[in-house]
Amino acid sequence: MEVSTNFSKDPLMNTTAANVRIRWTAPLPSIICIVFGLGLLQGCYQPVAQPRYLPPPSQYSYETAAPPPSPAFQDPSARYSAGDPGAGTVRVVEKCLINADRSKTVVHEVGPLETIWRLSRMYDVPQQDIYAANRMKPGDPLRIGQKLIIPNAKSLRHVIPLYPNRQWKYIIIHHTATDIGNALLVNRSHQDRGFWHGLGYHFLIDNGTLSKCDGQIEVAPRWIKQQEGAHCKAGGMNTKGIGIALVGNFNETLPTTKQMESLAYLLRTLMQHYSIAPAQVMGHRDVEGANTDCPGKRFPWSNLRQCLVTY
Repeated sequence: MEVSTNFSKDPLMNTTAANVRIRWTAPLPSIICIVFGLGLLQGCYQPVAQPRYLPPPSQYSYETAAPPPSPAFQDPSARYSAGDPGAGTVRVVEKCLINADRSKTVVHEVGPLETIWRLSRMYDVPQQDIYAANRMKPGDPLRIGQKLIIPNAKSLRHVIPLYPNRQWKYIIIHHTATDIGNALLVNRSHQDRGFWHGLGYHFLIDNGTLSKCDGQIEVAPRWIKQQEGAHCKAGGMNTKGIGIALVGNFNETLPTTKQMESLAYLLRTLMQHYSIAPAQVMGHRDVEGANTDCPGKRFPWSNLRQCLVTY
């Protein structure tokens, strides 16, 4: 099942979005931190230039085939770079990853820059129900790592915002070079490495560890803010390349089937929207000047290339 809607900026974004600079309030077991940090440094390390921060836009608009949402329910992630020649509308594409046989209550750990609007779309639950279940009200801040009750969750969806930004010419694929991970953990690791804005990728595809579903696509703050990446300095790809990382060490194992399905869907979506040719989809190691084996020697390029050629 796939639907496509378009939303504009939520006026409550500044008060409801989790601040990516806040540290994780619950300490990780030391062994996980050590293993994860060593994996990132050994598997996909490149000296990365600090990205410039794009200023927030001064105006927003939307277009949609359905009636637009009320202001309280508009997309807080709908932003674009001011001054971009194609600026004007933001499109949000959704695809169901899991469709539950019956509704159930789940506990969600808030990731970097996640909002109630996004959780509402992900789980197909009205925002007011999430507020009520957590004794919150619109405007209450979210904290990275905060546990939220999601009542009567009906599904788990990919929610992918597409911005009218002409700077994106390439897509660069990475692995985390770790067995476990999610946006929270990678964000903390990248902050510890000195990345000003944390998580250096634009998207992260989970492998089913650390409370995330296998194949779940996490949208990073850099994408929501349309910031340059901090994932591939070679070839200037931080400026013109969309960074997608899959959790896993693909020098040792293969990505899961769900991860590859989600990657193919995300690539097709981005390639179509930004007119990116299959030849412009590259592994980190394939970028001229990159000194790395990322996304790993066992990454299944032949299968992915065949999928992209026929898209």
